[in-house]
Amino acid sequence: MANEELSRLKIDKQALSEHGDWRKRPVRLVLWLLIPALSLLAMWKLLFSPVVPIETVTVSQAFPSQAFTLLNASGYVVAQRKAALAAKATGRLDWLGVEEGSRVKQGEIIARLEGRDADASRQQAAAGLASALSQRDQARVEADDAQRNLGRLKELLGQGVVSQSDYDAAEARYQRGKAALAAAAANVKVAEAALAGTEVAVDYTRIRAPFDGVVLTKNADVGDIVTPLGAAANAKASVVTIADLASLRVEADVSEANLEKVKQGQPCEILLDALPGSRFSGVVHTVVPTADRSKATVLVKVSFLQPAPRILPEMSAKVAFLERAVRSDEQRPKTVISRSAVVKQGDSSVVYLIKGDRVVATAVTLGAKLGDLIEVTAGVKAGDKLAVKPLEKLKDGSRIKSADK
Repeated sequence: MANEELSRLKIDKQALSEHGDWRKRPVRLVLWLLIPALSLLAMWKLLFSPVVPIETVTVSQAFPSQAFTLLNASGYVVAQRKAALAAKATGRLDWLGVEEGSRVKQGEIIARLEGRDADASRQQAAAGLASALSQRDQARVEADDAQRNLGRLKELLGQGVVSQSDYDAAEARYQRGKAALAAAAANVKVAEAALAGTEVAVDYTRIRAPFDGVVLTKNADVGDIVTPLGAAANAKASVVTIADLASLRVEADVSEANLEKVKQGQPCEILLDALPGSRFSGVVHTVVPTADRSKATVLVKVSFLQPAPRILPEMSAKVAFLERAVRSDEQRPKTVISRSAVVKQGDSSVVYLIKGDRVVATAVTLGAKLGDLIEVTAGVKAGDKLAVKPLEKLKDGSRIKSADK
């Protein structure tokens, strides 16, 4: 009996194992059903929602003038009045009153050379002029006195009071006085010329602006030796370079084959690489009457109609030669897209806007046509990327792979 009772108290491991397997059966059943379902879903997406390789375009901004542009050319902004300023004399630069960007007026002294020898010569010439003026005054006094004395003796000679010899002596003295006055006056002119020469020599040590302009470069500093020829060792030929910004023009090379599309007075638009957001109105100033045989081009000079202070010499520029002048309502850029990116869906125009690795069908409002481009007034903005090929394989939400990735 005791053994029988003890056997009843034992745990039946086999029964417990069977009971545990029964509890795990629902979980296993769910897993067996879920894995095939997920596999079928993945296969369905792979078969019925494939990745479509596409070509893309970017929504950009264009000016209306592109629709009536005859020719485009590139060139540089060049100042037509430009000068490298140097002194006529050789000397050490003693003072420099400008730097890059300084504006100068015509005749303004912008630099000065050391010129103590020229100043000394001018002072000497000034003293010589003062001496010549004093001698001329003295000669005038003596000539006046001789003239008055001659007049008195002439009266006395008529009265028989003085002799003829006394009168002749007085007349000779008067003639000598006149000659001395003329010589003194000539000496004054010589002294004045000498002073003017020394003043020119002093002015050679001063560098003046020949016209109104802006300093482009500073080529020498205080203490440098400046010489007109620049042949001496460590000598500077010019102190500064200035340009008249009112004389800026774009010099563009036009191919000989396209020269017939350009004529004097033709309206143009100028785009500067340094100012990509601005376009400047221009006009053809002249077509230089010679060709560059090495490049087969002709130089065309284009003037700015409204120069701006931001325009600087040597900026790179692009010139659009127009068929007609730009109207006031054509001054602002327009948002444009390629016409091949637009799909007609009923009465609506739709583009496929790229969002990550998918496309979103987006309705757009179209405007005027600009060649191969078309204006968009609503729906997308500049910088957006659109699918352009193959549109027939795309739909809203399609997965895509861009060729530029």
